[in-house]
Amino acid sequence: MTKEINDGNLFLRFWQYQKERYPFLAYLILIGTFSFSAVSYSRFCRFEDGFITASSFAVCVFNTVSLFFLVRVFDEFKDHEDDVLYRKSLPVPRGLISLKELKYIAWAFFTSMVVVDLVFAPQILPLLGLVLGYLALMGKEFFIAEWLKKHQFWYVTSHMFIIPLVDVFASGFDWHLNRVNPPSGLLFFFFVSYFNGIVLEIGRKIKTPDTEELGVLSYSKMLGGRWAVLFWVFLLFITGALAWFAMEVAAIQTVYFKLLAFILGICLIPAIVYLLNPTPTKAKSIEYASALWTLGLYLSLGGLQMLLSIIG
Repeated sequence: MTKEINDGNLFLRFWQYQKERYPFLAYLILIGTFSFSAVSYSRFCRFEDGFITASSFAVCVFNTVSLFFLVRVFDEFKDHEDDVLYRKSLPVPRGLISLKELKYIAWAFFTSMVVVDLVFAPQILPLLGLVLGYLALMGKEFFIAEWLKKHQFWYVTSHMFIIPLVDVFASGFDWHLNRVNPPSGLLFFFFVSYFNGIVLEIGRKIKTPDTEELGVLSYSKMLGGRWAVLFWVFLLFITGALAWFAMEVAAIQTVYFKLLAFILGICLIPAIVYLLNPTPTKAKSIEYASALWTLGLYLSLGGLQMLLSIIG
């Protein structure tokens, strides 16, 4: 990135930032699918016909995309010292955008969420507060930052709870706005989301020995490339098994589990080719497979069945 662009207006610099760190279009598709599935699954668990209104779903997606953007900004702050030392090519260390500017942008997103919810879905605000409260604790590393840095297992497992909490929030556009208790079957959906978050986390941090970076965490460095990939595969199967239980609880048609099993088979291919001959390209393909698995998972967990019922 040239100095001329670095010195340009904030909009252009933020546009470049999001392309590198949080591409909104890609996340809109992924998180929109996640949100649609959460609401659909809640509807199926409650044996309710149809979907929520288009306006309510638009508010839901705006909130969930914004919430995960806030997670990205919080990560920029908590990882800043390490990024300056070891990852100078990232947008903030190299001067494309400053933490102060990102803070103002994050406040703009936060304010927009609150205003939109106040206008269109004021009942959802307590659930939004729940997610934001946990996010604030994450930003402070639960006040045990040094301990978590030395215990990576607890770091990952504690941070992944943000995903089922966003599930609670997104599904709340069904059950909470209808003033009923959350269906008990949602617990399975939350477990699926939790473990799938770990699938994504590990999948994007598998590298080859020649691409490992000093001071930058990767699971291939922690566990070794072979064991990191095998652990990723193990988590795919765990998540798939939990998805099967979740489908049974919500009486989702068997064909969608078969679809998920097919996607699982596709996602295993990058793992196998990496194990046979690890290369940077094959390592990156595991990250892409994690994203494919996530899309397939949430489409299978009520998303496709609901979509077909709407258009059919």
